[in-house]
Amino acid sequence: MKARAAVSDGRGSFSIQEIEVHAPHANEVVVEIQASGVCHTDYDGLNHPEPAVMGHEGSGIVKEVGSQVTSVRRGDHVLLNWAIPCGHCFQCVQGNRHLCENHNVVTAQDPGRGSAHEGGTTLKGKPIGRSFNIGTMSTVALVREEAVIPVDIDIPHTSACIIGCGVMTGFGSVVNAAKVIPGSSVVVLGTGGVGLNVIQGARISGAEKIIAVDINENRLELACEFGATDTVLARREDDNLLEASRTIKQMTHGRGADYAFECTAIAALGAAPLAMIRNAGVAVQVSGIEEEITIDMNLFEWDKTYINPLYGQCNPQIDFPRILQLYRKGELKLDEMVTQTYPLEDLGKAFDDMLSGKNAKGVLVME
Repeated sequence: MKARAAVSDGRGSFSIQEIEVHAPHANEVVVEIQASGVCHTDYDGLNHPEPAVMGHEGSGIVKEVGSQVTSVRRGDHVLLNWAIPCGHCFQCVQGNRHLCENHNVVTAQDPGRGSAHEGGTTLKGKPIGRSFNIGTMSTVALVREEAVIPVDIDIPHTSACIIGCGVMTGFGSVVNAAKVIPGSSVVVLGTGGVGLNVIQGARISGAEKIIAVDINENRLELACEFGATDTVLARREDDNLLEASRTIKQMTHGRGADYAFECTAIAALGAAPLAMIRNAGVAVQVSGIEEEITIDMNLFEWDKTYINPLYGQCNPQIDFPRILQLYRKGELKLDEMVTQTYPLEDLGKAFDDMLSGKNAKGVLVME
């Protein structure tokens, strides 16, 4: 079947093109995408050397299923999960389904194994890959069954689609990775989409003090709406946020917070959460910095822990339903996070608005 999709060219740009999505094999599902989140990772993917159908946050309706598919059927509303587990490799058996050695495009020895069958998606008659093996910036996507999670509550597709990366990464980093406890103090560096979900995760976990740090006053106001109890307006000139860290210590009995989460994706701030926490506190690098940085080991004194979780240690069959139920009960804000929606053809504007800090979250709506 024909579909419209945003296709990267392998040279830093993209275009909206017509692709062909073929019938599913036995373990595959065809999803009619209704909405796709716009993420910094999508923008970074423009520099990937191979052309691909873009997007990795998606929500839609099952259009067709393969003969062996049992978890969903035609007409079901679903979320797409990019960290696709196989269920039987070493990491999956250990419970680290987000680190699957077979299917996860980030950690697999052969990332292509998580994709739908070769030739399942074509451009001008030639096979083309899909971002993170799902490619959600398309009106139709062909994916493995393991990438699909049923949605059994009433939720707009625009709100559901963002669960598949930004919400899961922020919320899971608090709940699954750091395991924030009630009554604790939390610092969140950067209050974009991921940072706001760290704040939500801390609020839901019962943190007593949640301090949001940002250079943007408007974002700090938004952080308060999502659960921040205190804010610190940082200065761009504050190297490693050391000045801000002194303010944080004054706000936390002179010793620092119990937990600090880096959500800026700025490599120079990779060590900044260590300066915000008390002795024996926990620093969490949430934003996925993948650059070489220099760290003053004095920041680790004493007994501090620094962790770098992937995707909030997501177990999609457990975490996605939990997030959906928190939304249903009104405890997790998702509708409020979607600042603006765009047609697929306005992806360039969506990227511009994201990079300028205009949106908490922008979402593409497929028409």
